[in-house]
Amino acid sequence: MAVSGSSARSTLIVQLSPTRNAKLSFTVQLILTLFWLAWAAMLLFSADRTYEQNYLYYVFFGLAVAFFFYVMLQNTSIFGVQSYIEVTPQYIVQKFGVFRTKHIIQIPDIAGVHITPLALRVTLKDGEQIYLDLKQVRKKRDLDRIKNKIRDLAEMHQFELTDNVGNNV
Repeated sequence: MAVSGSSARSTLIVQLSPTRNAKLSFTVQLILTLFWLAWAAMLLFSADRTYEQNYLYYVFFGLAVAFFFYVMLQNTSIFGVQSYIEVTPQYIVQKFGVFRTKHIIQIPDIAGVHITPLALRVTLKDGEQIYLDLKQVRKKRDLDRIKNKIRDLAEMHQFELTDNVGNNV
């Protein structure tokens, strides 16, 4: 994802893939949703028009369409990037999807960061620890870019940085 403006070099935004740790993969979700849509359409168009509760078929079809848009919104970038990690000189943001809250960590509040192969454990100056899961990062190159950006920030803001073996970096 390209970043525009004067902060393009200092800002790193990496898109996440929410289905990498989902219980059902995107393909399975999509197939089940399309089956639901087909079933709802079949019920809707083959229903007897004199049936009193015909409106329930419309509700069933509407829910199928809404869930289809939800699956597409969460798992693709058709409607823009919804799941991402953003690293700037002022803060780190992790957002897991459309209807989920952003986790914002201000850089001046960081006392230390421990880097593991698929996670960042951030320790704040007040002692609170925040775990940033990196399993959803799509590409190894993006994972390396995040870790390198955190290393640069540690050097710039003088907070402690350790790697997965426990050595100071």
